[in-house]
Amino acid sequence: MMGLSKMLRDRGGSAAVEMVMVTPLLLTIMFGATELGRYFWSEHQLIKAVRDASIWASRQTIDNFNCATSTVSTTVTNATRNLVKTGVASGGTNRLPNWSNAGASITLSLNCVTAAGGTTLAGIYTANAGKVPVLTITATLPYNSIMHGFGLNRTFTMQASQQTAVMGV
Repeated sequence: MMGLSKMLRDRGGSAAVEMVMVTPLLLTIMFGATELGRYFWSEHQLIKAVRDASIWASRQTIDNFNCATSTVSTTVTNATRNLVKTGVASGGTNRLPNWSNAGASITLSLNCVTAAGGTTLAGIYTANAGKVPVLTITATLPYNSIMHGFGLNRTFTMQASQQTAVMGV
């Protein structure tokens, strides 16, 4: 039988005890880094999607943008929303999950501006009383956490916005 003083001096198993103490911290750091990386990737995908849709919409014919009523044609609106969601104007598989969830939205707003001093512009802008249509696309999407089972909140929301002048084709 081992005496108390001999047992206190025994170093066998100390590495296992240290590992048991450090493992929760290491797992937290590992899963936290994974979750953070996925969040940044998802945010980047949303920003790219809105930027791509904005570039595409700005190249559509000027007839699709009405400065008198500040409206965008239904065809361009639907195709732009599909581009943000799927990357294809006709629709397809979503780039990111959660587009069907409450809180997910894609809005298009049109603001028409003139040159400095109220100058009436010519060329393709005569159809809109000499005003340049400026399209703003804003997408809001709830973040889909992969760690929600560990108590991580699902209320994070990603948002991306892009503004571009419509130049037509």
